[in-house]
Amino acid sequence: MGNVTKQASTRFSIVKRSKGQSAVEKASYISRSILVSEFDGQTYRPKYHEDLVHSEITLPPNAPKEYADRATLWNAVELSEKGQKSQLARMLKASLPNEWSYELAEEVVRDYVQRNFVDKGMCADWAIHDSENDKGQRNLHIHVLLTMRPLTENGEWGAKQKKIYDLDENGEKIPVIDKKTGQQKVDKRNRKQWKCQTANSTDWNSKENAKMWRKDLADTINATNEQLGIALHWEHRSFKEQGIDREPTIHIGAIAKVRERKGRLDLPIVSGKHLRKISDRTALQSADNAEKFITTRKIDSFESLVNFTADREQKYSQLETVHLSKGQKLNRLKELSKMYALFAPIQATYKESQSLKGLAKMRYDKEHKDSLSKYPELKERMQSLLQNGEKITPKQWKAEIQSLQSEYDSIGREQTKTATELAYAEVISYNRKNLERELQNESRQHNRQQNKTKRRGRNLMKI
Repeated sequence: MGNVTKQASTRFSIVKRSKGQSAVEKASYISRSILVSEFDGQTYRPKYHEDLVHSEITLPPNAPKEYADRATLWNAVELSEKGQKSQLARMLKASLPNEWSYELAEEVVRDYVQRNFVDKGMCADWAIHDSENDKGQRNLHIHVLLTMRPLTENGEWGAKQKKIYDLDENGEKIPVIDKKTGQQKVDKRNRKQWKCQTANSTDWNSKENAKMWRKDLADTINATNEQLGIALHWEHRSFKEQGIDREPTIHIGAIAKVRERKGRLDLPIVSGKHLRKISDRTALQSADNAEKFITTRKIDSFESLVNFTADREQKYSQLETVHLSKGQKLNRLKELSKMYALFAPIQATYKESQSLKGLAKMRYDKEHKDSLSKYPELKERMQSLLQNGEKITPKQWKAEIQSLQSEYDSIGREQTKTATELAYAEVISYNRKNLERELQNESRQHNRQQNKTKRRGRNLMKI
C-alpha cells in the first residue's frame, strides 16, 4: 500500500503599510507577546497565548546583536521605511504534520528557516503554534516573519532596489537629453541625469523563490516522515500545477483559543515539559484516557499524582542518562565499523604493495596509485578512533553493535512510555481546577438527589 498524499498548506504574503498593516503587530501575533510600535505608538496585545509552542529569532552573522530582541528588530524595520506604501515584511504560514512532537517540529523548522532564509541574509522571526478547531482536531503549523531589506556588512539596512546605468559601446554612461534644449537633463538638485534601469538588490521577491521554498518545505517534511515511518506524502504543488481538475480541500483553520468542552482536557502547550516529546497529543485530551491512566496507576488524589510524578521524573532521568551513554557507545562502534569498511581494502592494497619488489612493485603501485595515496590519511583517521591499546576487531564490533542496538531501542521504548505517563500527569495537573469543579458539581448533584429521595421517603411516611 502506497503513501497517502496530503496537499500542503503553504502561503506567502507581504505585510503592507498601504493596507494598514504593521510588522510589529504581526510579530506580536506570531510570538503571542505584547509589543509597542515606535512608528504608530500603538501597543499590540495578542488575544491568545495558549497555542504557542515555540518562538525564536534567527539572524544572519552581519545583523546587529540587539536584533535578537523582537521589539528592537521590527521597530528598526518600521522606522527604516518612510513611505505610506512601504512593504514591511514577508510572511509565511504553513502546516506541519500533527504526528510530529514539538521537539521534532522545532528542530526541523529551525533548519528549514536557516537554510532557506537566514543563510541568504534575511532576519527571521518564527513561531510554532498548535491550535484546535471546533471539532477538536489539532492543527500544528508555523509562522515565519522575514525582513525584506538586505543588511550591509556593518549591519545597516541596505536599499531594496539599485540603479543599473545603461552604457554605450565604450562602457560610458549615457546621458538623458532634454529634447527642447538638446542638453543633458538635470534634476532638482542640479545633478546630471543618466539613462538607467531599476532592479531589485536581491532575488528574494522572485516568484521562483516562493516555489522553491514551498518545495523545500514539502521535501523536508517528506524526508522526516520517511525516517519516522509515517506513510503520508506532502505535495507542494497545487492541483492546477499537477494537472488535476479538482477544487482543493479547505485546511483546518487555526482557532487559537483553547475551548472548554465536555469530555476533553486542555493542553499545557507552553508549560508542558514532557508534552513536547509526545506526538499523539489528541489522545492526551481524552477524559476517558485520563481516567484510565489514573485508575490503572492507583492515583486517588492530586497529592498522590504529585508523588507519582516525582517518581517518574527520577525514573526518566535515569533512563535518559543510560540511553545517552549507550547511544554514545553505539555511535562510536558504528563510526569505527564505517571507518574500517573504508580502510580495510586500502590497507589490503598497501600490504600487497609492501610484499612486492622491483618492477612488479612499480607496476602494482602505478595501477593502484589512487588507493595507495589514501592509505596514510585513512590509517591516521582509523587510529584516532581507536582508544588506548584497542585492537581492530570488526566481528566483535558487529556483535556489540547488535547487542547495544537492542538495549538502546528497549531503553528508548521505556523512556517514551515514561514520558507519556509524565505528559498525562502534566495535562491532568493543568486541568486540576476544571476537574475539581466538575467533581464538586457531581457531588452537589449527588447530594441533591439524595436529599430529594429522603424528602420523598418522609412524605410517604406521613401518608
